[in-house]
Amino acid sequence: MAKATFNVTAESAGMRSDIKAGKHTIIIDEPASMGGKDTGADPLSTMLASLAGCENVIANFVAKEIGFDLQGMSFTITGELDTRGLMGEEGVRPYFEKISIQALVKTTESNERIQELKEMTDKRCPVYTGFKAAGVELLTEWKKA
Repeated sequence: MAKATFNVTAESAGMRSDIKAGKHTIIIDEPASMGGKDTGADPLSTMLASLAGCENVIANFVAKEIGFDLQGMSFTITGELDTRGLMGEEGVRPYFEKISIQALVKTTESNERIQELKEMTDKRCPVYTGFKAAGVELLTEWKKA
């Protein structure tokens, strides 16, 4: 089995982290209301963005494999969590409780084929399956754009 290793480095000051991922820089910060300067997306929004990006990449791999006419996708993803957990309250989990994913698929394919693409993508997406393994409730809806 082929294994891949992914590495990032981060330099942090205050709430801001400048993260290097290969030749790319990602800035993660918090809004002023959370003590940051709002110079980048917050970490939780970045996690949801990673989910959208990963689902798109895997969907493109799968579409190629099954001969699916994938012309593009757009995602709306919403995550819900109880902030008391990340603020340190015992007994409250500090990660997402529920994530809703709505995908609009630009295609000439049928709704049945869209659902086939969705199911195959969700089974293979490392970010999606990571959330699932953590017990996050995942509500997904893929439909034709």
